[in-house]
Amino acid sequence: MQVFGLRRQVYQAARLASRLAARPQDSAAARRDALRRWRGARAAGLSAVQAAAAVGVPLSTLYRWVQQPAPRSRAPRRRRQPRWPSAVVRALERLRRDFPMWGKAKLGPLLRAEGHPVSDSTVGRILNALIARGVVDPVPQVRRQRGRHGPRRRHALRLPKGFKAKAPGALVQVDTLTVNPTGERTIKQFTAYDPVARFTAARACRRATSQAAAGFLDHLVEAFPFPIEAIQVDGGSEFMAAFETACAAKGIRLFVLPPKSPELNGAVERANGAWRYEFYACYDLPHQLPDLNRQIDSFAHLYNHYRPHGALRGLTPAAYLHSLTAQQTSLSQSP
Repeated sequence: MQVFGLRRQVYQAARLASRLAARPQDSAAARRDALRRWRGARAAGLSAVQAAAAVGVPLSTLYRWVQQPAPRSRAPRRRRQPRWPSAVVRALERLRRDFPMWGKAKLGPLLRAEGHPVSDSTVGRILNALIARGVVDPVPQVRRQRGRHGPRRRHALRLPKGFKAKAPGALVQVDTLTVNPTGERTIKQFTAYDPVARFTAARACRRATSQAAAGFLDHLVEAFPFPIEAIQVDGGSEFMAAFETACAAKGIRLFVLPPKSPELNGAVERANGAWRYEFYACYDLPHQLPDLNRQIDSFAHLYNHYRPHGALRGLTPAAYLHSLTAQQTSLSQSP
């Protein structure tokens, strides 16, 4: 009889319990329990034969269990060694190194497409052998090494909880903006924003790659009138590899936001809104990137030196930075 509506764990556990109940003598615990009850019956005054009958196990079996309390393994002494073609093993090892998260269901069709007539089950057995030999890593280990949201970072660190910038350049927020200013194709703009001094800088690129982000870092260091100590980015791939290496070479700390926390990048997101609605929506822009970047530099200069900022009580970022510098100078000169 088959019962529908039960969870898989229920009938799987029931199947295992029925197997154990069918062969209670196959476990060492069952043997020890039978021997304990047999010895107790003999201590109560029964003979060996009467105690065996009370326990329900033949006397010869009980004597054999006394000599061997644990059941003997039924595994063959000599196991058949698998013999796989070396070409298949090498091809599977190469594919697994290229795709470390793929299993037999995906690697099997690739092997057959290369001319190796192997089944998915055989691919799984070869993978298990390679993992046991330490040739390739299991998927859970690869996930731990690469992290849940991307590969392991060498220079970048997770942004500490509650960390806030208190001086210009202490923590500059960097993000990307996707726009289509000419109606032909989209471009990627790297935007930087300092939440203390309210300074911004930007650079347009065809694609958001780590090489382009590293080039933007050079422009950012020259554009901001104060030294940059740390940069805050999200987990995008454009802020890995070459960008991370460039930050380490310049001695700039790199912090990565925790997952699902865009509010921590709110300052640069607000700056992206100013770029989108005050620049791209208001000007007829050129099609060529060099010309467009010159226009971007002009708007960044307008934003930093002429545009009043509400959070600064109507001051421009440049005027506010000048007031901060004057205040720090007066404090350092006071006795």
